[in-house]
Amino acid sequence: MDTQFSAGNPPNPPNELDELDRGVVNALQIHPRAPWTLVGDVLGVNPVTAARRWHRLEEAGLAWVTAYPRLSDARIVVTAVVEIDTEPGVGEEVAEALAADPAVANVKLTAGSRDLVAAVQAADLGELAHLSTVLFRGRPGVRATRTHVATAVPTEGSRWRLRSLDAVQCARLEAAACSAPEAARGAPGRDTLDARLLELLSTDGRMSIRDLAAGCDAGLTTVRRRLGVLLASWVSLRCDLARPLSGWPLSAVYFASVSARHLRETTRVLAGMREVRSCSITAGPHNVVIDVWLRAMGDVHGFEAHVARQVPHLAIDDRSVVLRTVKHMGRLLDRDGRCVGVVPLRQLQGTHHVARDEN
Repeated sequence: MDTQFSAGNPPNPPNELDELDRGVVNALQIHPRAPWTLVGDVLGVNPVTAARRWHRLEEAGLAWVTAYPRLSDARIVVTAVVEIDTEPGVGEEVAEALAADPAVANVKLTAGSRDLVAAVQAADLGELAHLSTVLFRGRPGVRATRTHVATAVPTEGSRWRLRSLDAVQCARLEAAACSAPEAARGAPGRDTLDARLLELLSTDGRMSIRDLAAGCDAGLTTVRRRLGVLLASWVSLRCDLARPLSGWPLSAVYFASVSARHLRETTRVLAGMREVRSCSITAGPHNVVIDVWLRAMGDVHGFEAHVARQVPHLAIDDRSVVLRTVKHMGRLLDRDGRCVGVVPLRQLQGTHHVARDEN
């Protein structure tokens, strides 16, 4: 396992976010690689101040920018939600063991009809079948698993927002993100250079072009061009925040069903709900899996009642409250939801050699 850990938390990390902290995080949620000059201008502060606030949050493990294969395109990555039943008393141990594997993007300890919920990423269905065998067969403490293959992902965590900025500020950042020089077009090669770029960006999605080039042993122009193609067509970036500081301290996973003729409309409405972090359409007895953030314990059923009013065709079959998130899109989290390490994502496609381009 190639696990990279943070340099260590500062002695007194912030226990809550002020308005400037929230503004910086919201800005990077909209435009994860925004230059600090733009962020400072949008927020009305000195760029150095904006950068300093971000680095303080990042070093404390409270916020980070990461990269991962684009989940909305099954040609790029096949994802599955896996329910895991464990022997009594070993759920956390099994979760931490699974979290060490680069193919496992998320691991949650849950209450209810399953002990763990994990998200697995693979290049195709054949590799998913192989991973499911390798990850779980004979693993101590695992009693049973149920795998739900995602056929579509209508919404996921990169679209979730703090909503601290006003419409004008959001529009400026969105326009800049769409016109960024890195947003090039073309077909990614998915070779060894792409694999290395994804690995580096999964540890720090804001890594500079110069540092990326050094980490890839490639020229600046080559890396800039290849990064643009990846971000435009293959790789997603997102800014995440430790959930306890987000104002949404609780999490739950709902397993639901809806008829195929109402599926598209239902998931469109779900994707627009602020509580919904991700929504997957899956093949199985539950064809919709919904991951939500909530403000209070009573909202577990309150959200369910809200869904029933908004999308009456959807039947929520089961739900589990998340006791602890052990891994969140490649980031290892402590019991307070702070990032304490990274398991770099692995390349999902076949690789071939790329000659170094000196520029």
